[in-house]
Amino acid sequence: MVNRHVIGAHYGLRDWLLQRVTAVVMLVYTVGLVAFLVLAAGAGYEGWKALFGCGWVRVLTTVTVLALLLHAWVGIRDIWMDYVQPLSIRLTLHVLTILWLVGSFVYAVKVVWGV
Repeated sequence: MVNRHVIGAHYGLRDWLLQRVTAVVMLVYTVGLVAFLVLAAGAGYEGWKALFGCGWVRVLTTVTVLALLLHAWVGIRDIWMDYVQPLSIRLTLHVLTILWLVGSFVYAVKVVWGV
């Protein structure tokens, strides 16, 4: 039996599962939004305002944004790990990606919750 220590290889199943779960969350939210568009044909600003005035819609939107950002993190991180060889550049790209995603989440919360 050979003991191998491969850095970064332990993410596989967890990342695969995270990608699938976040994709399902985004799909369900999108189907719900499309259903609202179809059922509320001709809804203007007031209809959208009323929809996003509901607390549960805000919560679902925030959860979906979080799912989108986690989905993006796994994909972008894998790209950096696969195609950027110098460790210092890869680490810099990881940090910049994290900062961008956290900033995007903060901005999304500000927009959705009107903070």
